Amino acid sequence: MRPWQSRKARKADPQEDRPAPAPQQGQNIFSRLGVRWKLVGSFAMFVALLLMLLWLLQIVFLESFYKTIKTNSIKNTAEQIAAGINDEDFYAEVNRLTRQDLICVHVIREDGTAILTSGNQPSCILHMLLNDQTSLLFRQAEENGGTVLENYQLLELSPAMQSKGTPQNASTEQLLYGILTARGEGDAAEPVMVMVDATITPINTTVDTLRAQLVIITVIMTAFSVLLVLLLSSMISRPIIRITESAKQLATGDYDVHFTGGSYREITELADTLNYAGRELSKVEHLRQEFIANVSHDLRTPLTMISGYAEVMRDLPGENTPENVQIIIDEAHRLTDLVNDLLDLSRLQSGAQTPNPEPLNLTEMIRGIMGRYAKLVLHDGYTITLEAGQDAMVMADRLRMTQVLYNLINNAINYAGEDRMVLVRQTVEHGAVKVEVIDHGEGIDAENLPYVWDRYYKVDKNHRRSAVGAGLGLSIVKGVLEAHGAEYGVASTVGRGSDFWFRLPLLEQQDALSAQSEENSFDFS
Repeated sequence: MRPWQSRKARKADPQEDRPAPAPQQGQNIFSRLGVRWKLVGSFAMFVALLLMLLWLLQIVFLESFYKTIKTNSIKNTAEQIAAGINDEDFYAEVNRLTRQDLICVHVIREDGTAILTSGNQPSCILHMLLNDQTSLLFRQAEENGGTVLENYQLLELSPAMQSKGTPQNASTEQLLYGILTARGEGDAAEPVMVMVDATITPINTTVDTLRAQLVIITVIMTAFSVLLVLLLSSMISRPIIRITESAKQLATGDYDVHFTGGSYREITELADTLNYAGRELSKVEHLRQEFIANVSHDLRTPLTMISGYAEVMRDLPGENTPENVQIIIDEAHRLTDLVNDLLDLSRLQSGAQTPNPEPLNLTEMIRGIMGRYAKLVLHDGYTITLEAGQDAMVMADRLRMTQVLYNLINNAINYAGEDRMVLVRQTVEHGAVKVEVIDHGEGIDAENLPYVWDRYYKVDKNHRRSAVGAGLGLSIVKGVLEAHGAEYGVASTVGRGSDFWFRLPLLEQQDALSAQSEENSFDFS
């Protein structure tokens, strides 16, 4: 089975080869830092933010959180008691809640008299209120939509101070919440208010304890974070620095430099990519040197012929003959062809030369080209055959497609082999026309096959001079076909020859041509 190499043309993006912008003078200091110090700074900011959140939540706003949670707990307890005021086990449930939550519960009538009291916590404000005061709270609850919430600050004389006779007082905050409900059912229902009292325990000691713990945690976390980030930054930055130094060597033209990665997948992939780029640049440099040597050889030969015959015609009498003049003209034409090929290749690769498509009878154009090889067939013994079925109409640049056919046929002639046979085959299928140029020469091995279209590349390392053309044909063919958006490729087997092909879409007028066409075969032998 023959190895295949095929490509689909794509439009070049002018942004791809644009160099990265140089750093601007006004950039901030952070943008000029290395990856190690950026990582250190980022991690330090993260740790500082984490510690700041801990201080805010555990120290600054701890009392606010505690009061909010305590208030919600008292409200939920009062609502639960009010909802079950008519249950059979109401009294047992109230007693359970007062013991569980360390609260006092009173159920009062509108006039302030108590129906039920439960709990006997120290400093309970409910035991200190008079009936007039509880009645006032009842009316406030009616005005506020059924609930009332009050805070009380109680001043207590501590036992130690009492024994010493020192009038030093301690403050205790009491939270009182009341909710209106109805006791009984139907017309006998009596409006009552469930009142719950709880002590807001001072948390100064707790805050002091947490503050001391956070100081210790802050010191430990800061030290641990510094050590950790220095270790991580060193592990990450060391291979990057090493790759950067190797890249500087590569930029100087040292293509033997080797890039080593690290313990991270992305850095290892970067090193592998740079190693591949170094190998490819080494190949390109070697091919460039070969290309310069080959082109110099091709330029030197016609120049030597022109100079030699001109000197003979100048120095020797009777040598100013039409034959000698014709040799000079032929070599000048060959030199012109080589320079034109170089210019065409440069324009195609730079994108400066764009095709001018027009409706083109590709089959008719191929027949005309084949006819021009008749002289070569007669004098050098080549057999050039065209196999074509129906005529194929395409949208293409006539001059550039002529250039493609000439270069492909010239390449096949140069490597035709001992039988000197070249076959040009045209087939129409699936709305496209495929043109193949086939020779039976030495072929191309699979290792070299992917590179035959590349610039500077030449499979024949001995630089055998072409019988026709200047040796740049395949690079020109690639540029023209890609400019047309055509598919192209090559199949080759060593010792059996090569098959260069390209494919173009047919025009809509192809149906009309198909109805009129007939099978044709042309043999230029």
